Amino acid sequence: MPQLRIRIIGSEDDLRAVVDLLQSLEGIEHVEEVADLMPHMDDEDSSSAGLSDDLGPGAHDIEVEAPNAYTARRVRQAVEELAWRLGVVVEFEHDGLWGDGDGEEDGKD
Repeated sequence: MPQLRIRIIGSEDDLRAVVDLLQSLEGIEHVEEVADLMPHMDDEDSSSAGLSDDLGPGAHDIEVEAPNAYTARRVRQAVEELAWRLGVVVEFEHDGLWGDGDGEEDGKD
């Protein structure tokens, strides 16, 4: 079962719009926002030391489980379309089971 990890650079409203879209797609049963486990260190010698880091859009990570590669590709296409319309940045990370050029274009994994 392919698992996609999507990072959204945008507001809480943008995040909600993407999650709502994902939950509305046929075949998607699991959508979860996951915490960012990477500590954000502030370098004392940096020119930005001590500055607030909450002035821009936030980064949000979502995990999505799709039943097959075909559905995973549909998820990516739908999220890319919505991100373009909202003007947000999305990054995709996957477990290598979808869209890897293995010739399984029919979605029968």
